[in-house]
Amino acid sequence: MSTPSFLTLADQVTEHLRSEILRGRWSGALPGKHQLAAELGVNNKTVEGALRQLEKTGLLLAQGAGRKRLINTRRRSTTRALRIALLLNDHVIDEKTKLLQEVWHALETAGHTIIKAPKSLATLQFDPKRVAAMVRKNEADAWLIFAGSRGVLEWFASQSVPAFAVFGNRAGVRIPSVSPDKPPVVAEATRHLIGLGHRRIVLLARRAVRLPQPTAGIASYLETLREHGFHAGEFNLPDWEETNAGFHECLRSLFKATPPTALIVDEVTYFVATMQFLLRHGLKVPGDVSLISTDDDVALSHCDPPAACMRWDMRPVIRRIVNWADNVSRGKADLIQTLTPAEFVPGGTIARCKATI
Repeated sequence: MSTPSFLTLADQVTEHLRSEILRGRWSGALPGKHQLAAELGVNNKTVEGALRQLEKTGLLLAQGAGRKRLINTRRRSTTRALRIALLLNDHVIDEKTKLLQEVWHALETAGHTIIKAPKSLATLQFDPKRVAAMVRKNEADAWLIFAGSRGVLEWFASQSVPAFAVFGNRAGVRIPSVSPDKPPVVAEATRHLIGLGHRRIVLLARRAVRLPQPTAGIASYLETLREHGFHAGEFNLPDWEETNAGFHECLRSLFKATPPTALIVDEVTYFVATMQFLLRHGLKVPGDVSLISTDDDVALSHCDPPAACMRWDMRPVIRRIVNWADNVSRGKADLIQTLTPAEFVPGGTIARCKATI
């Protein structure tokens, strides 16, 4: 996941005012920014920023400098609270992420009721038929799918119930979504490793992002290898059984004969498990193996030197999810697929390949 960070103060004020307006606390005009700032214990500039955000959504109507904003009663009356179900990729991992906590909080602040699906995609083995059976047993006005496989997202896209993909293998699927723009960042990280002399580069990722066809990020990795004259095969993108035993067996197999000199690991939990495996087998990072995480996370915040990773901000992701829910609550069609900025951050877990020194 992304670097943990709470919603900014301005975002919190925006969501609080939105919630209070929608529940009918004020009618006609909103109190002035000075009164709101005093009530909320923030400065006037923060409140002004929040009010402008609500103007952009159409919930408030500006009347000019020095005059109170009007509440758009038509906009408020056409908005209804939703019962939104969260379908997680993996309960064990996802429930502990700051992103999920912030999404949950932001949607509840916007007035919606949030429920968690009783089973995760991992538990359902990413099987669209199993997912369909579970969805039909759970009443919800809309669904958020976290890191869904292509088959699962295609099924949701074919249904009448509104659904939104948070990350996942969604390329070419007609479903609204949000994700960091990782393909160019993955390509940059791969080129960086090649420039350091690495010739045996492996990317470790779940099947959901590899099959039946790779995500744009995985495809950019493979294409970058080919552009530099490498044969991109099973060694570079291995398959493995998605259990702890299966993941460690994959690592053991990789290091038996011609071990990789660089690993790009998708998801921080697998990155940490990889570091433990290398330590247990006497392999030094980055002396023997260079290591890159496809995400930044609090689990890496105390690494010294810092871990090489791909960094992105969760706040625009949260805003996009809330805006989609807001559109659905007003009966407005929203199929926009949004990409948010990301960057490659070289760190102390990568170095020049020994063979080229």
